[in-house]
Amino acid sequence: MNSRWSALTVLCAMQLMTVLDGTIVTVALPTIQNDLGFSQAGLSWVVNSYLIAFAGLLLLAGRLGDLAGSKKVFLFGLAVFTLASLLCGVATSQETLIAGRFLQGVGAALASAVVLGMIVGLFPEPGEQARAMGVYGFVSAGGASAGLIAGGVITEALGWHWLFLVNLPIGAVALLAGGRMLSRDNGLGLHAGADVLGAILVTTGLSLGVFTIAQISESGLNPWYGGAAITLLAAFVVRQAKASRPLLALRIFHSKEIVGANLVVVLVFAAGFGFQFLNALYLQRVLGFDSMQTGLAFLPAPLVIGALSLFFSARLTARYGTRRVLLVGLLALGAGLVLLSRAPVGGDYWTDVGPSLLIQGFGMGLTIPAVIMRAMSGAEPTDAGLASGLNNTAQQAGAAVGLAVLATVATTRSGSLVAQGEEALTALRDGYSLAFQAAAGFVFVALIITYVVLRDAPAKQRIPV
Repeated sequence: MNSRWSALTVLCAMQLMTVLDGTIVTVALPTIQNDLGFSQAGLSWVVNSYLIAFAGLLLLAGRLGDLAGSKKVFLFGLAVFTLASLLCGVATSQETLIAGRFLQGVGAALASAVVLGMIVGLFPEPGEQARAMGVYGFVSAGGASAGLIAGGVITEALGWHWLFLVNLPIGAVALLAGGRMLSRDNGLGLHAGADVLGAILVTTGLSLGVFTIAQISESGLNPWYGGAAITLLAAFVVRQAKASRPLLALRIFHSKEIVGANLVVVLVFAAGFGFQFLNALYLQRVLGFDSMQTGLAFLPAPLVIGALSLFFSARLTARYGTRRVLLVGLLALGAGLVLLSRAPVGGDYWTDVGPSLLIQGFGMGLTIPAVIMRAMSGAEPTDAGLASGLNNTAQQAGAAVGLAVLATVATTRSGSLVAQGEEALTALRDGYSLAFQAAAGFVFVALIITYVVLRDAPAKQRIPV
C-alpha cells in the first residue's frame, strides 16, 4: 500500500513539473520578450514549442512504453526534461530558448505518456483508483494554476532563467526515487516496432496547424499552410488505418464514451490553457500588475482546485457518477469565464477578477478528475495504455490549439479596434474580453457533448462510497 502511494508520488512529481512548465513562463512572458526581443506573434512560441512537441510525440512515447517498458521510458523522459530545463535556463537567444522548450516537450511526452497507464496498474481497485485519479487531477489542474503563482514569485525574486533551473534539483531527486520505487516491466521488446512515420506526420501536422492559426493576426490566413496541415493530419489517420503496428489503433474510436470524453478534454484544456495565458497578460497590461502580483492573483483557483480534487471529487463521483459531476463543473467553469469577460478597463481585482477565478477553480476541480476517469473507464484493460496516450494527447493538443486560437482572437480584435481609433488600453481589454467569451464557448460546447454523448454512465463508474 505505502509503496504504491510512494510510486504515485514520483509519478505525480513528474506530472507536476510538466504541467508547471506549460504555464510557469506565462507571467514572465513580458520580461522574456523585453530581454530576448521577441515579437508579439513570436512570443507565443515560447509556450507553443513546448506544447506541440508534447502533444505530437505522446502517442509514439506511449508505444515506446509498451515496447521498452513503462519505467524505462518514464525515467528517460524525466532525464531529457531535466537536461532541457538546463538549456532553457542558460538561454541567451530566442532560438536557444525555443529549442530548449521543444526538448522539454519531448521529455515531457516520454514521461507523461505512460503515467496514466501506470496509475491504473498500481490501483486496479475502483475506490483507490478514484482517489489516485483525484490526486492526479489535482496535480494536473492545480499545477497549471500554481505554475502561474510560482512563475510570478520566481521571476520577480530571481529572474526568468530560474523558472527552468529550479527543475534541476527536482528532476534529480525524482530520477533517484523513481529508480528505486517504480516497478520494473520489460515490455514487448523493441523488435515489435513503433510507427515513427506516424509520429512525424502528427507532430508536423499539428505544428503547422498551430503556426497557421498563430499567424492569422499578423499576416492573415495562409490557405497553403492550412491545407498542408490538414493533409498531414489526414495522412496520419490513413497511416494508422493501414499500419501493422499503429501509434493510435483506430478501433478505440468505436467507443462513444472515449470519443466523447476526449472531445470534452480537448475543449476544456483549450479553454483553460488559453485563458491562463491571456489572463496573465490582461492582469499585467490592463490592470498594471507586476509579475509577482500576477502570480499571486491566480491563488484562489489552485486553492479551490486542490480542495475539491483531493478531498471531494472522488466522493462526489462515487455518489453521483462522472456525468453529473462533469456537468456541474463545466457549467461553473463557463460561468466564471463569462463573468471575467465583463471586467471593465479600470476594474478592481477583488470584485471583477477574484470571484471569477474562484468560480473557475470550482469548475476545474470538478471537471478534470471526472473527465479523465470518464475517458479511461471507457477503455478495455488491454487498451489502458492506448487510452492513456490518447487522453494525454487530447490535453496537450487542446492546450496548444486553444492558446493559438484565443491569442489570435484577442490580438485580431485589439488590432482592429486600434485601427479604428480606439484607445490602446480599451482595445487590449476588449480583445481579451472577446477571447474569454470564446473560451466560454468552448466550455459550453463541451457541456453539450457531455449531456448528449455521455448520457448513460457505465455501471463500472459507480464506485461504492
